[in-house]
Amino acid sequence: MLTWLTRDDLSFPALNRALRDPNGLLAAGGDLSPERLIAAYRHGCFPWYEDGQPVLWWSPDPRMVLPPAELKVSRSLRKVMRQGRFSVTFDRAFPSVIRACAEPRAYARGTWITPAIEQAYIELHRQGIAHSVETWQGDSLVGGLYGIAMGRLFFGESMFSRATDASKVAFATLTQHLEQSGFVLIDCQMHTAHLESLGAREISRTEFARYLEQHLDAPNNTNWADLAR
Repeated sequence: MLTWLTRDDLSFPALNRALRDPNGLLAAGGDLSPERLIAAYRHGCFPWYEDGQPVLWWSPDPRMVLPPAELKVSRSLRKVMRQGRFSVTFDRAFPSVIRACAEPRAYARGTWITPAIEQAYIELHRQGIAHSVETWQGDSLVGGLYGIAMGRLFFGESMFSRATDASKVAFATLTQHLEQSGFVLIDCQMHTAHLESLGAREISRTEFARYLEQHLDAPNNTNWADLAR
């Protein structure tokens, strides 16, 4: 049975209570306050719903992840990165990145990044918890991604691209930086061929929970404020 959350209770049901169909649906309701979102990521779930629905919380099994050391950079992508076709920044344009991620896609009927989601993650960015990576061509924002950093874990949320390879360059640059800073895992949530081509793979929910237990509160070497300068 699906658990309905109240606004006054930030706790989530045990991950093993998530439904098998649809895969990973754990709870519904509650709100998108910073406190609840932080509690959700610490618990191993994330919000994903369409406008007009209650907030839905998910913890799929298996879980798509990428240990930063396992990043696969193709020869063609490596060439693009060497050419300097794009410049990459961190935390320079978070609101623009999340709004670009919310734009309609040719292959999708709508977007799950509702105005409420946008504002919730912009607030997390203000608090230094959510971060963005931007890919530029000159002064034009042509790609990027955003996510949540906690301990030695980075929870990826969404990416966009307006130029060939722009999102891949952002993701590869972030992953290489996270490896250098002591991060052990990027949570990619759900399987996509795009992420698989970059080295992401699936692990069980149980294994993912072990990563949370071991690394959520571990220190890392990233100073996001310095990166944004």
